[in-house]
Amino acid sequence: MDSLTSYILVILFVATLVRSTFGFGESLVAVPLLIFFIPIEVAVPLSVLASVLIATVVVVQDRKQIHFKSAKWLTIFAFIGIPLGLFLLIYGNENLVKSGLGILIILYSLYALLSKNNFKLRSDNKLWLFLCGFFSGVLGGAYGLNGPPIVMYGNMRNWSAKQFRATLQAYFLPASIFGMVGYWYQGLWNSTVTYYFLISIPIILPTIFLGRYLNHQLQDGAFLKYVYIGLIGIGILLLTQSLKYLF
Repeated sequence: MDSLTSYILVILFVATLVRSTFGFGESLVAVPLLIFFIPIEVAVPLSVLASVLIATVVVVQDRKQIHFKSAKWLTIFAFIGIPLGLFLLIYGNENLVKSGLGILIILYSLYALLSKNNFKLRSDNKLWLFLCGFFSGVLGGAYGLNGPPIVMYGNMRNWSAKQFRATLQAYFLPASIFGMVGYWYQGLWNSTVTYYFLISIPIILPTIFLGRYLNHQLQDGAFLKYVYIGLIGIGILLLTQSLKYLF
C-alpha cells in the first residue's frame, strides 16, 4: 500500500468516527484534509460515497430514533439546493466560498456555546426547514459539507444525541445519493473515486459501530458542546486553508 492510500484511509477512519459518533462531520473533516493530497473533484465525491454507506448502516441500526417528518422536508429542500452547489463546485471560486462557510460556522457555534437563551423550536417550522435544507443542499453539492445547516436545525429542535445522529442520517442518505447522481452526470464520479471508496470499506464499516457506541455514552448537554467545539475547529481549518490561497 503506497503512502497516499494510507493517508486517505487514515483520514476516512477519523472522518467516519466523527460522523458515526455525532451524526455529521465526516465531510467537514475529510474534504479539507483530503484536498491536501488529492484534487477536490475527487475528494468531494469520495466523501459523499462514504456518507451513503455510513447513513445506510445507521438508518438500519437506529430507525426508531429518527424524526422522519423533519428528515423528509430537509431532504426535499436540499434537492433544490444541490444543483446550485454543483454549479459552484464546477464554476465557483472555491476559496471564497470556503472562507465564507468557515466564518459562518465559527460565528454560529460561538453563539450557540455562549448564548444563555438559544432560540428553540417546539415543533417543525417550514421556513427554518427550507433555509436549513436548501443551504445544506448547496454546500453538499459544492463541497460535500451538508452538515452545518442541519446541525443548526437539530439544535433548534433540541434533539437528543441519539435522535440527532439517527435523524441526520435519514436526511443524509437520500441527499447523498442525489448528490452522487449529480457527480456521475458531471463526470466527477470516476474510477479513481470508486477505487478509493472500495478499499476504504473495511475501514469504514467497523468504525461506524465504534461511533455508535461512543454516541450512546454521551450526555445530551455535553454532546452539543462537543459538536460546537468541533464545528469551531473545522471553521478555523476552512478559513485558514482558504485565506492561504486568497492572499
